[in-house]
Amino acid sequence: MIKQKQIILSILSILILVLLIGGCLNLNTSNKDYSPGDHTGSITVDGLERSYLIHIPSSYNKTKKIPLVIALHGGGGSGKNMKKLTLGGFNILSDKEGFIVVYPDGIENHWNDGRGVQRYRAQRENIDDVGFISALIDYLVEKYNIDEKRVYVTGMSNGAIMSYRLACELSEKIAAIAPVAGAIPENIALSCSPSRPISVLIINNVEDPMVPWEGGELRFGSLRLGKVLSVPNTVKYWVTHNNCSSSPIITWEPDIDPQDGTRVWKEVYGHGKNGTEVILYGIEGGGHTWPNGYQYMSEQIIGKTSRDIDANEIIWNFFKKH
Repeated sequence: MIKQKQIILSILSILILVLLIGGCLNLNTSNKDYSPGDHTGSITVDGLERSYLIHIPSSYNKTKKIPLVIALHGGGGSGKNMKKLTLGGFNILSDKEGFIVVYPDGIENHWNDGRGVQRYRAQRENIDDVGFISALIDYLVEKYNIDEKRVYVTGMSNGAIMSYRLACELSEKIAAIAPVAGAIPENIALSCSPSRPISVLIINNVEDPMVPWEGGELRFGSLRLGKVLSVPNTVKYWVTHNNCSSSPIITWEPDIDPQDGTRVWKEVYGHGKNGTEVILYGIEGGGHTWPNGYQYMSEQIIGKTSRDIDANEIIWNFFKKH
């Protein structure tokens, strides 16, 4: 009888130990999501598992609301590629300034930005990427105590064009956008109707071989990849929508690196509704590149990268104001 009791007690002790270990494992797994540094995650939207890379700043405290920057990769890229393109600049600023940055992944490396390019699954199947980003914002707001009034979107190329679409269709959840090397697709321009004014920072390179400054067909080699508005017309759209001043303040940025073959000017359209503004950084001599970012292909293919401005810092400083 005593032996049976000892056996039962031993089994109970083992079970309790297993439960405690299991509980600790679950707790550690949960806590890991909140620890400083990079983490991967996913959510399911419309039956599709959507993945992302997220960076938590070293100062993160769940009891305090925190801004969110969503950084969208270019066509053929990924969240990890976007981090690489920016040379980890948003992560560095995240730790310094105290915001979370998330790098989502498009379906098969592309975003459904509205151009209707049939060669890409995201656009061919009309994947609801607006719905995905909306759901991701809701999820991160709940999980990380994100400040809903300080959610921002930036992106490169396909990600820049997607940023414009989000501003058109999800402005109620986004405070400001900062597209780099993109423009509003002609298809989206016809139906773009933001629910409120939204501040826009635009960075475009005059010699971009893929996204022409004057608008029209996007190109990569012999591929034709849909049509966009010109950069001036893209600027004009947001200036008009926000009711900003139509006469910009124009200045030239210092030529910090005379060897990079670029010069940068800045146009500021201020005094918009609800304190909004539209800012354009135009880069003479620049290609399909992220200013002061990673030269991901040769200059012969994508053109020059300007070293006169740092896109990461300019974008974050713009977001901080809005």
